[in-house]
Amino acid sequence: MRQNPSFSLADPAAIKQLIRDNPWATIVSDTADGLVASHYPVVVDEDREELSILTHVGRPDDLVHELGRHELLVVIQGPHGYISPSWYDANPAVPTWNFVAAHLRGVPEILSAEENFAVLGRLVDHFEDRVPEPRRMLADPADAAYAERLQSGTVGMRLTPTSVTAKSKLSQNRPTHIVDSVIEHLEGDGPYAQPALAALMREARQRRA
Repeated sequence: MRQNPSFSLADPAAIKQLIRDNPWATIVSDTADGLVASHYPVVVDEDREELSILTHVGRPDDLVHELGRHELLVVIQGPHGYISPSWYDANPAVPTWNFVAAHLRGVPEILSAEENFAVLGRLVDHFEDRVPEPRRMLADPADAAYAERLQSGTVGMRLTPTSVTAKSKLSQNRPTHIVDSVIEHLEGDGPYAQPALAALMREARQRRA
């Protein structure tokens, strides 16, 4: 991802929150057999001060990705949406796309079976926290025993990236009246409405105020 200083997202806390809010990640590896991509949920390793994420892959994806043998790329995609030039003023303009994304690169640490089981529990808790009656992985002995059997079919990993490129393109290069118009259309009921993206734009505008 090409970086643009105007849209750079460099705050580790903001990147962590991006991951918490958008945990469905794309994992890309350049292997001996060519490029490979898989999709898995990730969580922030809250026990570490530095940016670090935890996840797992199902076997045999660990072999397909050659996990631990080389660098891989994890792509986090936040809210995004089409921005029509019809939302601007009369000055010349072209369409664009607003988005928030982060690319994390590094060699992953392969977790032990015990660590992997704990990470699976964290993943379950992260998503079940929003459910009215959460079903924890370890709360019921039968569920815990079932999860213990299944975890042998997964490989856990921790990625503490050595390179991070994060971008938050939210019309920061546009005057206030255009930003207001874009937000209004994203919050509307048109074909390109995207309330989550509008909310991020409002937050970004408040930070700049």
